[in-house]
Amino acid sequence: MANHHVLNEQGENISQNDTWLALYTDTLPDGITLSQISLLELLQKQEKPDVLLPLSDLLDAKGNIAGGLSQQLRELLAEHASRMGVWVTSDSDTEVLTRIPKFLLQQELIVIHVPAFTDGRGFSFAQTLRQIGYEGEIRMAGKFGRDQIAYLLRAGADSFVINDHDLQSISDISQAFNALASSYDGRNVADLPMFAGA
Repeated sequence: MANHHVLNEQGENISQNDTWLALYTDTLPDGITLSQISLLELLQKQEKPDVLLPLSDLLDAKGNIAGGLSQQLRELLAEHASRMGVWVTSDSDTEVLTRIPKFLLQQELIVIHVPAFTDGRGFSFAQTLRQIGYEGEIRMAGKFGRDQIAYLLRAGADSFVINDHDLQSISDISQAFNALASSYDGRNVADLPMFAGA
């Protein structure tokens, strides 16, 4: 996954400082993190890395955080990780996020994978996380468009995983991060409530 970069909310490349590893699964989408780790590798490491887990694998059939063996595995992983986070795919329902706020609020990073440019659920996921009080980092990954970055920032995203091809094809990607810096009446949009009237 070295063909990806992480950009912060100002559009600055922070890849060299990014320490998150995605726990490898058969369903791990490309670009969730810059690198990945297998369960066996994680358990054998002397140092404790920052690890992202797939949210869908932590849920039971009803969409609640699973207990039993899944809980024991989570506790084991927590013992071997410095920080933990989760990644969410479009297979998740926004309603699931509202059912497990306590668990989500404990995560250091939540990565939202967007499977297609036309899939707007990433906006809903980010906004829902902020509405339930999540204050950690929300990172967007996948196939969101350059022109969606400013809107994703407004929905609550903090950082973005961008692949090499997209980074090279945009002469000045910082424009995407500043596209909505001010509204037509001159007020700074960042200072306004999300649904403020005119």
